[in-house]
Order: sequence, then structure tokens, then C-alpha cells
Amino acid sequence: MNENKYFSNLTDRERAIFEGGISMGSLFHQFIGTPVNIDSYKSLEKAIEESILLQPAIIKVVVKLNPDLIKQQSGSMGYTTLEGKMLYVELTTKINDYEVTTCISYVEELDYPLMRILD
Repeated sequence: MNENKYFSNLTDRERAIFEGGISMGSLFHQFIGTPVNIDSYKSLEKAIEESILLQPAIIKVVVKLNPDLIKQQSGSMGYTTLEGKMLYVELTTKINDYEVTTCISYVEELDYPLMRILD
């Protein structure tokens, strides 16, 4: 099936941005709230990367969780739940010759995990 006909109203760059945005939103809402601790955060990073790489047009994913916040917020049961401020993610999408990198990272001055286009 040729899905390109469904995106004929977009340039390749716009489609790459669209795919990155969809994937970023999916990632954020799927994984926020996941139980995590200092021993498991690396495997959670890898799980997020591998799951997002399955989505259309995604060619690279880098996930870094903040181990200091994870450790600091772990309660008496030895874990916490993943929050947006613990997350740094870069996604690269490619449509034909166009590559776009999107990012989510916590911006302290906004007190918000901001999703944006890097390149």
C-alpha cells in the first residue's frame, strides 16, 4: 500500500516534523508514570528507544533519564514514577532526503517538559 497519497498535501520536511511530533507525543503519554528506580532506568531508556524506533520514519532515538532526580524522588519503597522533568529525548525522522530532529527536555524557566524541533 502506498501511504504517500495520504500525505500529498505535505512537503517531505512537514511530514518528517509530523512523524516526529506524533512519536514524541506517543512516547510522552505512554511512558510517563512508569515505575523506575536507579537500578532500572537504563533498561527503561532502552525500552523507550526500541519501541519508538518501530514507528514510521523514525531513524534514530536517544533517551536519557535523569538518574539524580530518579534517586532523589525514590520513596520508601525504593522507586518513583517517571515524570516529564526526568526525560531528555531526541528523535530523528527521515522522509526521502529530509531529516528532522525533535526533542523533549525539561526547561526549568518554564517548569515544563518542552517538545520542540531542534533541526
